Amino acid sequence: MFSPASLLSLSSLYVLLVLLSCFYGGVSSVPTKVGKGYRLISAEETSDGGFLGHLQVKQKNSIYGPDIPLLQLYVKHETGDRLRVHITDAEKQRWEVPYNLIPREQPPASTQTIGRSRKNLLTVSELAGSELIFSFTSDPFSFAVKRKSNGQTLFNSSSGGSDSFGEMVFKDQYLEISTQLPKDASLYGLGENTQPHGIKLYPNDPYTLYTTDVSAINLNTDLYGSHPVYMDLRNVGGEPFAHAVLLLNSNGMDVFYKGKSLTYKIIGGVFDFYFFSGPTPLDVVDQYTSFIGRPAPMPYWSLGFHQCRWGYHNLSVVEDVVENYRKAQIPLDVIWNDDDHMDGHKDFTLNPVNYPRSKLLAFLDKIHNRGMKYIVIIDPGIGVNSSYGVYQRGIANDVFIKYDGEPYLAQVWPGAVNFPDFLNPKTVAWWGDEIKRFHELVPVDGLWIDMNEASNFCSGKCTIPKGKQCPSGTGPGWICCLDCKNITKTRWDDPPYKINASGLQVPVGFKTIATSAVHYNGVLEYDAHSLYGFSQAIATHKALQGLEGKRPFILSRSTYVGSGKYAAHWTGDNKGTWEDLKYSITTVLNFGIFGVPMVGADICGFYPAPTEELCNRWIEVGAFYPFSRDHANYYSPRQELYQWKTVTKSAQNALGMRYKLLPYLYTLNYLAHTSGAPIARPLFFSFPAYMECYGLSTQFLLGSSLMVSPVLEQGKTSVKALFPPGSWYSLFDMTQTIVSKGQYFMLNAPLHVVNVHLYQNTILPMQQGGMISKEARMTPFTLIVTFPAGASEAQAKGNLYLDNDELPEMKLGNGYSTYVDLYATLKQGSVKIWSEVQESKFALEKGWKIEKITVLGLSGSVDTSGLEINGSPVANGAINGSPVANGASNIELSSMKQMHLQDVEDGVGKKSLMVELSGLNLYVGKNFDMSMKMGVQG
Repeated sequence: MFSPASLLSLSSLYVLLVLLSCFYGGVSSVPTKVGKGYRLISAEETSDGGFLGHLQVKQKNSIYGPDIPLLQLYVKHETGDRLRVHITDAEKQRWEVPYNLIPREQPPASTQTIGRSRKNLLTVSELAGSELIFSFTSDPFSFAVKRKSNGQTLFNSSSGGSDSFGEMVFKDQYLEISTQLPKDASLYGLGENTQPHGIKLYPNDPYTLYTTDVSAINLNTDLYGSHPVYMDLRNVGGEPFAHAVLLLNSNGMDVFYKGKSLTYKIIGGVFDFYFFSGPTPLDVVDQYTSFIGRPAPMPYWSLGFHQCRWGYHNLSVVEDVVENYRKAQIPLDVIWNDDDHMDGHKDFTLNPVNYPRSKLLAFLDKIHNRGMKYIVIIDPGIGVNSSYGVYQRGIANDVFIKYDGEPYLAQVWPGAVNFPDFLNPKTVAWWGDEIKRFHELVPVDGLWIDMNEASNFCSGKCTIPKGKQCPSGTGPGWICCLDCKNITKTRWDDPPYKINASGLQVPVGFKTIATSAVHYNGVLEYDAHSLYGFSQAIATHKALQGLEGKRPFILSRSTYVGSGKYAAHWTGDNKGTWEDLKYSITTVLNFGIFGVPMVGADICGFYPAPTEELCNRWIEVGAFYPFSRDHANYYSPRQELYQWKTVTKSAQNALGMRYKLLPYLYTLNYLAHTSGAPIARPLFFSFPAYMECYGLSTQFLLGSSLMVSPVLEQGKTSVKALFPPGSWYSLFDMTQTIVSKGQYFMLNAPLHVVNVHLYQNTILPMQQGGMISKEARMTPFTLIVTFPAGASEAQAKGNLYLDNDELPEMKLGNGYSTYVDLYATLKQGSVKIWSEVQESKFALEKGWKIEKITVLGLSGSVDTSGLEINGSPVANGAINGSPVANGASNIELSSMKQMHLQDVEDGVGKKSLMVELSGLNLYVGKNFDMSMKMGVQG
């Protein structure tokens, strides 16, 4: 939804900053080197196999405040592939990300260790694990992390006399640490921001982490989420090695990436580093999500198409939208309401005039019977209104964030609001009760939690004005109408170091909760700010799971490390421009790395208005986002996909393919939940040795093998696409083949065409599609088997996960799920295809069958000398396109020649064969094996 910061361009923010700068003292200059660092004065091994030391500051200074004189260092190899380095105040407990939000091992309590650990320094200067080695230098203290297998240095905090950064600094409100980097390291992550240069971090671009309601149209700016993690991919002599570094710290920070170094400047908390050894990108996200929490299992229907708009003024408009999608024959699974359904923008209410409950329930009965779902928005701000039950119960339960002992007053859509404190267990219980009450009022199928950075239309300490209505009910609702005063009396509201907030170093409390406000147990908003949306997602997830025992679906705007365990994400307020279409790919890919694989951008742009051509091209990308939703702004023209005939056709093509791919996408959802593997991935995940794709941000993979190469420029009817080495088959026309040596190809891409290619050695499960996922998932299966074009020997693999998607857990062994491994080989003129089924019961009860198998990349002739299924001959001498058996079966065999698109320099026409077996009757839930003896010529 729109917000004040969404409307503020960077230029207008700058004007505002100038006005504020007098009051806030302006922006301080940033010294290159702040201190002389620390020296290690004691060290010992701990009983749990860790390393405990104490660091003493070498020379105090007053830049950004006094140094903390004595630090505790704790190092431990927590697993074979994860190393933790934790540095905190040795004499006083400091703020850390709460251990109940992200469960992890507790380091030794500093006050208990300081007395007993002042021992002689250990003679060893390194601590070796199975994959990673921690080493240190005592004076000035620095540490390095190396890869054991090849000695490669992954992190090195020593300045080594470098001019680019100094020694480690640890003050109450300013922490600084750096690492050296090799020039050939490719870095990814550090979000959320809109990165104009693509997925690779770009030297000297600003990377500020602080959850902020600033529109995603603003480039290189701290946005809605905070993810202080990066992946580092290096190619050493042709061999790729990836690792990741997480700094688990929720305070605001600037990260300065200069190519050969990376420096963190943080305004509080501790250094709590986690190093993940990889060595493949998939290994990295597996290790990372194993620590922060595996991505949430998503219901099957959530992988269908979603339609939303801020501005569906009454229920009849929503009913018309659903009916128009049906008439246009465009698939649709979920219809959404922004706050139009609410009474006066208040959470958990219905507008009695525009969304009368009786009519809404009748509408929901109708769409629920079809299998469609309904989701509404809720914002965290609870309207201050003595007649509003949600507010009354919140006050009675004392659930709100406080300032000067009273609930902190802010303004969002309802006008004056208080913000629930989700760090308070009482708040979590109250929130769950309010969701339960609302669900009894309206049986929604999921919740959309927005504005949870938290967004505030005002700044400072506010009071409700006397003698005037606020908001007035006319004009923009995001204009602050409370009586507010700036807060500068504490060091939390005006910290000594100014992070680059909103891209302009605005005050950290600007248009959010005052940073000196207080949470449960005295926790400062200053420390917990970036956790707000994360803590709300946890509370919302708990509430939804407790309702009917169903799998929750939550969409959250603000995210933090671990949010993917509870919620999906969309990229926020984007613009209907070609640039924003392109940027969306990078943000979606980044969130896969962050452990939030269910992610997408507002298709066609949130505002102000896309062109018809842009909306055509955007649905051709958005149909392949993991989370696929069209969403538009109150002030934009209508942009549902049926509004233009050309977009209708593009949507039918692209979403038609998505709905055929739903079993594949759902299997990827399962793999994400069990291993962290992103659904949408950069190409380097599957081709980490192929350096050409390290910075590629205009194409992406779904899973390991399906590549989307969209048109991202106005007026183009072709696209230049990079194809890593191997054979690639067009999914929309499987007779079209590309055999690449690792090169670019120019692909035809008329207005209604998006190029999607399937890689060799793959078995892709598909179904026949439909207008709704409930229907599509019950259609017969097709298996697409891809071998390298013309190969004489090859193998292919695939998998398929099926379950009752309403169950909270997504796992095998509960009697309501089936997992199938699929295999194929090509050898000595014989094609063999078989399956190995785990937990067959569920799939057999559903009656799912494989009706067709298509094999791509064969060479030779279609002179079939034998077809066997489950060891029994089916027929001999089958005629192309005719039944294989005499009335005993409906199986038909057909073949088509595949045309090869060649590089300009290679004009030799090559051919391979596509062989298709249809009319099969193979149960998905039963092991099968099939073999064909072909006239294959090696």
